[in-house]
Amino acid sequence: MSELTPVLHLVTCGSVDDGKSTLIGRLLAETDSVPIDQLEYARRTRRGGSTVPVGEIDYSLLTDGLEAEREQGITIDVAYRHMNLPNGRRVLIADSPGHEQYTRNMAVAASNGDVAVLLVDAARGVRPQTHRHLTVCALMGVETIMVAVNKMDLVDYSHEVFERIMGEVRVTAARLGVENILGIPVSAVAGDNITTVSTNMPWYHGETLLGALGVWEPMVKPENEGFRFPVQFIVRAEGNFRGYAGTVVAGQVSVGQEVTVADSGRTAKIDRIVTANGDLETAITGQAVTLTLDHEVDVTRGDILASGTPLQPADRFAVDMVWLGEEPLAHGRSYLLVSGSRSVPTTVTNVRHRLDVVTGHEHAARILEMNDVGRVEIATDRPIPMDSYRDCRDTGGFLLVDRVNADTVAAGLSRHAMRRAFNVVPHTYDVDHAARSALMGHPARVVWLTGLPGSGKSTIADSAVRKLHSLGVHTYVLDGDNVRTGLNKDLGFTPEDRAENVRRVAEVSKLMRDSGVVVFVALVSPYRADRETAAALFESGEFLEVYVDTPVEICAERDPKGLYAKAAAGNLPNMTGVGQSYEVPLSPNLVLSGSGNLDDSVDLLVNLVLDSESGAQGVGAQ
Repeated sequence: MSELTPVLHLVTCGSVDDGKSTLIGRLLAETDSVPIDQLEYARRTRRGGSTVPVGEIDYSLLTDGLEAEREQGITIDVAYRHMNLPNGRRVLIADSPGHEQYTRNMAVAASNGDVAVLLVDAARGVRPQTHRHLTVCALMGVETIMVAVNKMDLVDYSHEVFERIMGEVRVTAARLGVENILGIPVSAVAGDNITTVSTNMPWYHGETLLGALGVWEPMVKPENEGFRFPVQFIVRAEGNFRGYAGTVVAGQVSVGQEVTVADSGRTAKIDRIVTANGDLETAITGQAVTLTLDHEVDVTRGDILASGTPLQPADRFAVDMVWLGEEPLAHGRSYLLVSGSRSVPTTVTNVRHRLDVVTGHEHAARILEMNDVGRVEIATDRPIPMDSYRDCRDTGGFLLVDRVNADTVAAGLSRHAMRRAFNVVPHTYDVDHAARSALMGHPARVVWLTGLPGSGKSTIADSAVRKLHSLGVHTYVLDGDNVRTGLNKDLGFTPEDRAENVRRVAEVSKLMRDSGVVVFVALVSPYRADRETAAALFESGEFLEVYVDTPVEICAERDPKGLYAKAAAGNLPNMTGVGQSYEVPLSPNLVLSGSGNLDDSVDLLVNLVLDSESGAQGVGAQ
């Protein structure tokens, strides 16, 4: 066993009713890893449908943690338990959900897994969820997969059934590139091959499940593997001490070794490796230490100290993604990418395909639904260093977070940086935005008018532009219908197309704002997340959100384009305010009444644009 005796992270998975909870419960009980009171509880308590006689242990109760799980008889959340192996190693068990609806929970459990125990019901055979869980385990980098063919007692301990099931599983495993796969025939209820060798299957000569876990060792990494050390926080102490605390997540580092700050490319040598028990000469994977450098280098929380395999920052990545959110992934929408202590705005630029987890076929797709697995391209707001997930989980894995409600919506696994990330370098011109604004004689801004169809956005923008034009202010209007006749003629009105529509218009308005003009955008833009993505492109005061508040009844009465009539007839299912929701701005710079006096609205809007502070909301604003 290795010097650090690492914790073995074990994830269990399989279809509903394959017996995961019973198997893990028996493992816990027979390794004395369960308190006596819990065992007594499992002897006395029975949930609906249980066939275990009162007085005997219902092992499934030892892992299901929620009342809802007991009532339904299934596992719907990840239950974590600790177990001690006979050789002294500690095991952290993640009993993950079996139902397809909760694949996202299983993906979270597998993200830290060293070994997966994949259960297959011998009587039912391999099912689609078996392929799904095997796929997720492979994507998440689980090193070893032990296939526990359970309920062998229901098929008379048939060797033929066992080999048929393992043959199907090995085909999928080979397609996924899983090399370390082990099949064990078991019966969780009867205890066959769980902790003791079964006499019912003399044809099986391998390890029991407990025995296989006991002899497992982490894969030996190449000696020249790249060193990776994400900085978790900066340590300052008396005597001008400045150190960088974190955990070595890959490779090793020694005193005197040269390391690179991946973000900046600056180099330095390791001066000290500090721990609570004194200094070390070398730190290896899994050790939490504080590093000091031989000279002053700009290192901040979230930076990565690296050596060996190059780690070059990029802003375009091809990634595999397990979609966790209830709302579909929207092509063109911006999210927050969170990796360790790093957080950076990120846009999904392309959905390349959705993976059929049963056949392995890659289907063309524009969106990913909840529990889908797919290949996606992303663009970060600034270059960041990310390894391939296969090389290092900690520096190649990330989460996507919704920027509005802070929900985690996806687990991402970097595959590689896109070539374009290194081939496209923005050019800096001497005549910049400030120079153009000075020439124009007024600040350049983007005024984003949002509201229901027919609320009066374009009418108000047109009148405001006429007044500003008479005052010598350079303006331009990007109208929703106008851009859809050219730039965005390829987009429809699904949520993902709307997100891409907003993204493109925001990027164009940013270019026009850079030219020194005041840009009016008259766009329904019904989703807060999309509008916030647009606003994030600009500095404070350069993006003014204006909500044109008009009751839907008045919009329908006006119906200048006949949209509400089409929606009422069932011919326009994606109509905002009818078939699709509209999310009212929470804190706009100005609220205008689309049913009020036009001149008053124009005066308020013009005053807002000309306000030198640009942050004041003005009279009538909310």
